[in-house]
Amino acid sequence: MIAPGSKGWIAKYLQLVEAGELSLSFEKPSEFTTAQFNHHFLAQTGIVFGFPSKLIFANELDQTKWTQDEKLTVLLFEALLFTHMNVSGSKTLNKETFLADAELFYKKHRVQSLSSLLGYLFKEGKSDKLERVLDKRADIQKQFSSTKTWMSYFSNAFIYLDVLLFEAFLRNNKKHIFDYQSLALLSLAIISMSAYSDGQIEESEKALFETFLISADLDGDERELAKLRFKEGISLNELTPDLIDSWNFKRYVLDLSALTIFANHEAMDDEKQFLLELTAWLDLDQVDLDEAVMMSQQFVLENHQRVSYLKDASAVESMMNNVSKRWIKILGRNKDKLAVELKQSKELVSLIRKSTSEELTKEEKEKVKTQFLDIVKSMPALAIFLLPGGALLLPIVLKIIPTLIPSAFRDNELEE
Repeated sequence: MIAPGSKGWIAKYLQLVEAGELSLSFEKPSEFTTAQFNHHFLAQTGIVFGFPSKLIFANELDQTKWTQDEKLTVLLFEALLFTHMNVSGSKTLNKETFLADAELFYKKHRVQSLSSLLGYLFKEGKSDKLERVLDKRADIQKQFSSTKTWMSYFSNAFIYLDVLLFEAFLRNNKKHIFDYQSLALLSLAIISMSAYSDGQIEESEKALFETFLISADLDGDERELAKLRFKEGISLNELTPDLIDSWNFKRYVLDLSALTIFANHEAMDDEKQFLLELTAWLDLDQVDLDEAVMMSQQFVLENHQRVSYLKDASAVESMMNNVSKRWIKILGRNKDKLAVELKQSKELVSLIRKSTSEELTKEEKEKVKTQFLDIVKSMPALAIFLLPGGALLLPIVLKIIPTLIPSAFRDNELEE
């Protein structure tokens, strides 16, 4: 039993690992780079958007008495642990090295919430220090103008910057080569542009910006600059992408932009154009944009039952329509190759056809998943399905395919 609200929980967690009662194992599909896998793997936990959907390693632990902040604290700890093992290339945990590296990282981490904390913390034991730091990072004050909006559930979105900066710190001889305040300020500028990209600010977009501003935990001057940019506007020409020479950070910014634009309505043409311009400015490609939009929408759909605003049927239906339209476009760009691949698998075509009119059995669903994943291995635009949690939207895609490429479902062609 681990109680994140009490002292000693990190030591207990590491004890369970050493005793073999908690496994830290994970596998990276060979089709993906380390950066791609890390980002998608962590995105499935919700930490990219500051919401603890699930833990990385310890999902079997009893979490019934944990608060949301406590879950996020443990998730941040696991994300740092996951990152440390990835960078070191080790399959086993080196407890002392991890704790020492985390201590050194946070000792020089320029984030406002830790400024008055670190002075006396580093007289304690390493695991106790880390507990206090992580608790402080997860416990952002929730000062929202509207408690009704679901945006309040993203109150700690900028906590993911800790993970990205920790990785950069480890890969660069344990030196801080990126500045937290600068990256958070740049992220807020891009969120502001995303909100303004259709020429008007909706109340939900204003609430989302306020949520991100609180989460960013900026110093006074940077905070005022972020508020001024949101009030008066800013353009990509006024910013420099040289500040973010990191694929991980670029994808994070694109994810936040996609969430701002797509989360609760269908994007307007101006908003879609801005996303294309932002993708080019970040030196990313269409696949990255498709994945960013899908991941933000998938995240909201997966967690909507926990968020009061999205329990409304019309809001969920709107989100489902947005997801379907997006996948029609993604599949449409690949429909010829997909049709050829489908024609080679009569059983898969038969099951997809069946799924449009009746519920598949558990065994049939597993067959569909396995055979579809075999097909998309040769199609980079659909490779998102190969990543952890990537198949969650498979039912939506399977309903789209028969309409989009009907030739693959004609019996006479199958017989040929």
